Amino acid sequence: MAQIKVSTAGRLRSDTRRRRLIVDSEFVIPTCEASAAMPAPPTLPLTRRPSDARRRGRLLLFLITLVAVSAAAALAYLSFPSAAPTPPPAPSSTVRADADCCRGMEGLELWGPAVKWGSNHRLPSAAACCASCKAMCPHPEGGACRCDSWVFCGDERRCKDRLGECWLKKQKDVMAPAVVARGEDVMWTSGLVFGKGEGIVELETNIGTLHIQLLPGCAPRSVDYFIELLGLRNCAGCRFYRAEGRGNVWDAKGNHERNAAFGPPYALLQGTLEVDGVPFKGIAREACPAVKRGSIAWVGPGPEFLISLANHEEWKDAYTVFGHVLPEDMGIAEEMALLPSSTDVWSNVTVKVLRDPVYFKVKRSSHASSSV
Repeated sequence: MAQIKVSTAGRLRSDTRRRRLIVDSEFVIPTCEASAAMPAPPTLPLTRRPSDARRRGRLLLFLITLVAVSAAAALAYLSFPSAAPTPPPAPSSTVRADADCCRGMEGLELWGPAVKWGSNHRLPSAAACCASCKAMCPHPEGGACRCDSWVFCGDERRCKDRLGECWLKKQKDVMAPAVVARGEDVMWTSGLVFGKGEGIVELETNIGTLHIQLLPGCAPRSVDYFIELLGLRNCAGCRFYRAEGRGNVWDAKGNHERNAAFGPPYALLQGTLEVDGVPFKGIAREACPAVKRGSIAWVGPGPEFLISLANHEEWKDAYTVFGHVLPEDMGIAEEMALLPSSTDVWSNVTVKVLRDPVYFKVKRSSHASSSV
């Protein structure tokens, strides 16, 4: 497959913008309430890609043992699906899109015309303020949200007589929100709410374009990073390098086949969202619902990420899910999983690496769909 050429027409606007992309991620406040402090289970098949130096260092050993050991082990493993672990029970509740998520970014104050003044609108928490904004954005057909951003003051020591103020606002452009201030010295917490057809970005490849619905209520820090990427107008180096289909492990709807192993293959695409020349500072965990077919999530703190081709309840809440592929584009993701690949082993996990990485551009989309 021919490698995609990435346009270099869009250049990084300024050193200031690049520094901001790095600094913003330092004010990370996470987490998965039940597991933010817990490391990912060691049996998970998602692992960071080894560096080129490490790969060169073990290349000879890998070539010697690949045929004699890896192939035999893989055949033996796949020949006995009944020996696979019993599928874990499905979680009692999961998050569908970001309907049940209402998170914001501490240390961020957004500007914009107020649709409800905080001085007359006080609430007990940032989540309640977020929910108040969402209530003004019911996704009517052809309608627009009356509120698409919120600003809350919840620090009793710093807010003083402004404690509990919840300002509901309307941005001129919700994908380029007006920022008054950000940083550890800012007492406000702010968040975004996307209406129908809003908050969608494109990953444009030569195979096709994947439309991604971002979830600001679940992963505000991750969405903020995407907004920064759009501002840079360049994602040089962004690419998919690992691709594994569903095999006989998951059906076309992403459901796990009874008595089948949980991989390999692991039904996923894996890549990186790190821009060449712009060091990436990790994003700590945000909301971690179960990974479903179409979910897009970070591998660890990023910049490596995955797109799931199946429902992976067995991964539980190990990954920050920050968006999902629109259903009509999943065929493109499935096609990518069929591209020529070779077998490798990363941290004792057998993976399929694309022979030719699939590069992509990150672009803003005006795509509107009934699936959103």
